[in-house]
Amino acid sequence: MRVAPVGGTAVQDHVALAEIELCGELIIAASAAGGDRLSLESIDEVLRVAEERASDA
Repeated sequence: MRVAPVGGTAVQDHVALAEIELCGELIIAASAAGGDRLSLESIDEVLRVAEERASDA
């Protein structure tokens, strides 16, 4: 069994960390939702799709 060495040699994948954060936000929103599923509009709101589109324009 290999064990990672101690001392700050961990590699951070910023894209993966951002995706994990977004998944967490979706899980929180889904658990707080009253219905069976989140609407597409709710998902877009959680993922801040409108903000991304506005910044791209």
